[in-house]
Amino acid sequence: MTRYFVGIDTSSYTTSLAVLDEDDNIILNLSKLLKVEKGKKGLRQQEAVFQHVQNLPLLVEHMTEQIDVIKIKSISCSTKPRNVNGSYMPVFVVGKGQAFVLSKVLNTDYNEFSHQEGHIGAGLISSSFKNIESFISLHISGGTTELLLVNNKKNCLQIEIIGGTLDISVGQLIDRIGVYAGLNFPSGKKMDEISKEGRKLNLNIPVSIKNRFWFNLSGMENYFKTLIEKNQYKYEDIFRLLFHTISKFLMHIILNACNIYNIQNVLITGGVAANTFIRKNLSTELTKSGINIYFPSPKLCTDNAVGIAYLGKIKE
Repeated sequence: MTRYFVGIDTSSYTTSLAVLDEDDNIILNLSKLLKVEKGKKGLRQQEAVFQHVQNLPLLVEHMTEQIDVIKIKSISCSTKPRNVNGSYMPVFVVGKGQAFVLSKVLNTDYNEFSHQEGHIGAGLISSSFKNIESFISLHISGGTTELLLVNNKKNCLQIEIIGGTLDISVGQLIDRIGVYAGLNFPSGKKMDEISKEGRKLNLNIPVSIKNRFWFNLSGMENYFKTLIEKNQYKYEDIFRLLFHTISKFLMHIILNACNIYNIQNVLITGGVAANTFIRKNLSTELTKSGINIYFPSPKLCTDNAVGIAYLGKIKE
């Protein structure tokens, strides 16, 4: 009898539910983006919680119409942003509560993971990295920009933060520039499309990298807002320059980590990893340096529950 493994993730901007089978086939990958009013730079936690409470029952209903819920072996959820002390966001309470109740009603196994582990899990499910004991992972999203040292022993992820941003995340930088240019939040996908028509600008933008792995981005935010204000360049050129600059300093810290930790395997996860220019540039340049780099499909880079379902499946 086929068994199913369910994952639930209620992040800051997406309600997600996924179902895998025993062969790691993705049976369902459901998600609903939370609504943000035009001109706003995001949602308050209470606003996001309210939308999750409305969205998640709809996703569960859809699941019950597509699979035999009696065949569900485990229900897993994300309960916090990261596996560190003090990591907490109210949005994850919604998914945790629904997952726990469902597991009791259906008499299934119940597992908890962090949102970050879910992103890594989404990368593992479709790559050879599931069989690699140690690798570097870069998690780049709207809420997080962290360089991670990951040990995958006996299907248990041990994650150490070794670098990343000291102020705003890469995703925040992109969205703030997009909103400043008049785009709706979140802006990354639209900026990606617009930048494909851009030309390369010969502007050298300094990025402050500290202790090999850490950096600040607020200065870059001010720089690009000034470029927009001056009205000397087209938006497509500015966005392309932004993505080029981001990929340049990300490549720098990745190479530093690979050299220092003597690791040649790198997994890139998170919503920003879906960006066309950043994916292409990092893949090309890091491959030239002998790095084995892997990006999940764009759909598995953005917030989803596939990785959570997968981690629940392999948990011993």
